[in-house]
Amino acid sequence: MNPPSNAGPELPVDSQNISPAVLSPTRPIYWSVRRELWENRSLYIAPLMVAAVFLFGFLISTFRLPNKMRGLAELDAAKQQLTVVMPYSMAASMILFTGIVVGLIYCLDALNSERRDRSILFWKSLPVSDRTTVLAKASIPVAFLPLYCMAVALATQLIMLMLSTAVLVVNGVNPATLWTRLPLFQMTLVMIYGVTVHALWYAPIYGWLLLVSAWARRATFLWAALPFVTVLIIERMASGTTYFAAFLKYRLMGAMTEGFAVDALKGPVTRLAQITPLNFLTTPGLWVGLAFAAACLAVAVRLRRNREPI
Repeated sequence: MNPPSNAGPELPVDSQNISPAVLSPTRPIYWSVRRELWENRSLYIAPLMVAAVFLFGFLISTFRLPNKMRGLAELDAAKQQLTVVMPYSMAASMILFTGIVVGLIYCLDALNSERRDRSILFWKSLPVSDRTTVLAKASIPVAFLPLYCMAVALATQLIMLMLSTAVLVVNGVNPATLWTRLPLFQMTLVMIYGVTVHALWYAPIYGWLLLVSAWARRATFLWAALPFVTVLIIERMASGTTYFAAFLKYRLMGAMTEGFAVDALKGPVTRLAQITPLNFLTTPGLWVGLAFAAACLAVAVRLRRNREPI
């Protein structure tokens, strides 16, 4: 009679030496930004729609382009370049301005909507901190929209250039006249600089709107504008001055007055000589605004941590 065997299943000799699988990091900030893009399609659809509408109008205007190019010889050099550059500058300005408007609207609703539809309960159950969530939302108007709108603007300008070249060739006009008067490379560098300047200058506005979005239960636009309107009215009634109004105007327009030369305010910015980066970086308003934006984001993080669904 054989004794019962107590031997278990055989294991590989090297089983104790097998190291556990290495898990890839979850990258919460990356997926938080992706979440914002999934939930807010207008962020990338609105600039595309503006570009499409402008391209349609530009396509119609190309019927007059050959005659316009033939008449350039009658103008001086400055007016020749202005005539050629203006449509391309207008296209970029409209698309970039759309990005700023979309960013402002997004910030007003970013933290309020998740409390309103109670989805905040689900998102808070995930291993993503309030700080990561708020920073991801702040990166949309400060980083994603400027870069995305700049890419859309550059693509639009290239399509415009190809359409113009094709129309001129078909009508027997030398397209070199267009290419030599269009400083596309300098315009691209100026656009990169301008996008960066405006993103940094408007950071306190985005931060304030995110703070209000985290605090208000409803009517976020009203609560965001009410303090400033109140100060304007009180100052006007008490002293008859408009210092606060001048400050608001500076906050809205200061990116152009501090980041560009004076002549840049009179027409399209197409030359590197029209930018003043040193003056912009040494402007106190820039750094005070960035400090205010950081304070607003810090308060927004705390409010999101403590606020309940509406």
